[in-house]
Amino acid sequence: MTALPSTLPKRRGAHVPLLMNGDRMLADEFERRYSAMPHVKKAELLEGVVYMPSPVSIDEHGEPHSDLAGWLVVYKSLTPGVRTGDNTTTKLDRKNQPQPDLLLMIPSTVGGQAQVVDRFVTNAPELVCEVAYSSRSYDLGVKKDVYAKFGVKEYIVWQIEEDGIDWFVLQNGQFVVRDPDADDIFRSTVFPGLWLDWKALLTGDLASVFAVLQQGAATPEHQAFVERLKTT
Repeated sequence: MTALPSTLPKRRGAHVPLLMNGDRMLADEFERRYSAMPHVKKAELLEGVVYMPSPVSIDEHGEPHSDLAGWLVVYKSLTPGVRTGDNTTTKLDRKNQPQPDLLLMIPSTVGGQAQVVDRFVTNAPELVCEVAYSSRSYDLGVKKDVYAKFGVKEYIVWQIEEDGIDWFVLQNGQFVVRDPDADDIFRSTVFPGLWLDWKALLTGDLASVFAVLQQGAATPEHQAFVERLKTT
C-alpha cells in the first residue's frame, strides 16, 4: 500500500483502526478504538464481538426510549440515592462492555452490586432496560445472555414490532419471564415501589404511568427502602 506523502497533514488518531460491526477484540482495544471515534454514539462489546446498531427513528426507538427513561427518572426523584444511566457503557469484563439503553442501580454502600470507577459503571447494575427494534436479535440473544451471566437482576425489553414489554427476572443464573400481577401492573422485585402500568406506557398515557408509580412510592416498602438509602 502506497504511503501518504509526508507533506499532507496527519489526522489526529488516524493510526487507530476504526471499529467495525463484527470485529473481535478485548476491552482495552475496544476502548482505544471507541475513544478515537467520538462521532459514534453507540458501540458495544459482547463476548468479545463488536456490535454497532443501525441509526434509529423517533417512532422505533427515540420516543419509546424517552418515555421509559421518564418513568425511571420519576422513580429516581421519589427515591433519593438510586442512580440512573442513559446509554452508559458498563464494564463487566475484558470481553463484555454493553451500553444499555437505560439502567437503574443501587449504591454499593448499601449493598448495590455495581460501582462507578473512573467515571464508568463497573459490574452489573440491578436493572437494565432495552428498546428493541433493529437491535432485537441481540437484545434478546447474546446481550440477554451476557446480562444474566453477570448478574443483572431484572431486565426489561420493550419490543416495538410486537407492541409488548417483557420483564425478565434472574433466577438460578437464568432470566425467567415474569407476568404482571393480577391488576396488570409490573412490580419490581428489586426496587420497592417501582411499579409499571405497561399498557399505559405502550399507548403513551404517561399520566397513568406516573400515577401508578406514585402509588408504588406511597407503599411502606418503598418508604423503608428510602430510609435505607439515607445511609449512603
